[in-house]
Amino acid sequence: MTTQITVRLADESVAFVDQLVADGRAKSRADAVDRALRRERRWLSALRDAEIYARAEPDPELEAWAAHASARPSQLDD
Repeated sequence: MTTQITVRLADESVAFVDQLVADGRAKSRADAVDRALRRERRWLSALRDAEIYARAEPDPELEAWAAHASARPSQLDD
Protein backbone atom coordinates (compact mmCIF):
# COMPACT_ATOMS: atom_id res chain seq x y z
CA MET A 1 0.00 0.00 0.00
CA THR A 2 1.19 3.53 -0.67
CA THR A 3 0.04 6.95 0.48
CA GLN A 4 0.49 10.09 -1.54
CA ILE A 5 1.94 13.04 0.39
CA THR A 6 3.19 16.48 -0.48
CA VAL A 7 6.62 17.64 0.67
CA ARG A 8 8.65 20.78 0.09
CA LEU A 9 12.29 20.29 -0.78
CA ALA A 10 15.11 22.72 -1.40
CA ASP A 11 15.69 23.46 -5.08
CA GLU A 12 19.06 21.70 -5.03
CA SER A 13 17.46 18.58 -3.55
CA VAL A 14 14.84 18.52 -6.30
CA ALA A 15 17.56 18.99 -8.91
CA PHE A 16 19.47 16.06 -7.40
CA VAL A 17 16.38 13.84 -7.40
CA ASP A 18 15.60 14.81 -10.99
CA GLN A 19 19.18 13.96 -11.99
CA LEU A 20 18.84 10.53 -10.38
CA VAL A 21 15.75 9.94 -12.49
CA ALA A 22 17.38 11.31 -15.65
CA ASP A 23 20.42 9.07 -15.11
CA GLY A 24 18.20 6.02 -14.63
CA ARG A 25 19.29 5.57 -11.02
CA ALA A 26 15.66 5.99 -9.87
CA LYS A 27 12.41 5.20 -11.65
CA SER A 28 10.70 8.37 -10.46
CA ARG A 29 10.96 11.17 -7.92
CA ALA A 30 8.85 9.09 -5.53
CA ASP A 31 11.19 6.11 -5.99
CA ALA A 32 14.25 8.26 -5.24
CA VAL A 33 12.71 9.70 -2.08
CA ASP A 34 11.42 6.31 -0.93
CA ARG A 35 14.85 4.71 -1.43
CA ALA A 36 16.50 7.53 0.53
CA LEU A 37 14.06 7.08 3.41
CA ARG A 38 14.55 3.30 3.45
CA ARG A 39 18.34 3.83 3.47
CA GLU A 40 18.00 6.27 6.38
CA ARG A 41 15.86 3.77 8.30
CA ARG A 42 18.50 1.03 7.77
CA TRP A 43 21.27 3.44 8.81
CA LEU A 44 19.47 4.35 12.05
CA SER A 45 18.82 0.68 12.78
CA ALA A 46 22.49 -0.17 12.21
CA LEU A 47 23.53 2.75 14.42
CA ARG A 48 21.21 1.55 17.20
CA ASP A 49 22.67 -1.96 16.89
CA ALA A 50 26.22 -0.58 17.04
CA GLU A 51 25.38 1.35 20.21
CA ILE A 52 24.02 -1.84 21.81
CA TYR A 53 27.13 -3.80 20.84
CA ALA A 54 29.39 -1.02 22.13
CA ARG A 55 27.82 -1.32 25.59
CA ALA A 56 28.04 -5.12 25.67
CA GLU A 57 30.82 -7.15 27.21
CA PRO A 58 33.56 -8.21 24.77
CA ASP A 59 32.64 -11.34 22.83
CA PRO A 60 35.41 -13.14 20.89
CA GLU A 61 32.91 -14.63 18.43
CA LEU A 62 31.34 -11.23 17.79
CA GLU A 63 34.76 -9.66 17.31
CA ALA A 64 35.61 -12.27 14.66
CA TRP A 65 32.30 -11.62 12.93
CA ALA A 66 32.86 -7.84 13.04
CA ALA A 67 36.33 -8.22 11.50
CA HIS A 68 34.88 -10.40 8.74
CA ALA A 69 31.92 -8.07 8.09
CA SER A 70 34.06 -4.93 8.00
CA ALA A 71 36.19 -6.43 5.23
CA ARG A 72 33.12 -6.88 2.98
CA PRO A 73 31.25 -4.25 0.94
CA SER A 74 28.34 -2.58 2.71
CA GLN A 75 24.83 -3.77 1.80
CA LEU A 76 23.18 -0.67 3.33
CA ASP A 77 22.77 1.03 -0.04
CA ASP A 78 20.85 -1.77 -1.76
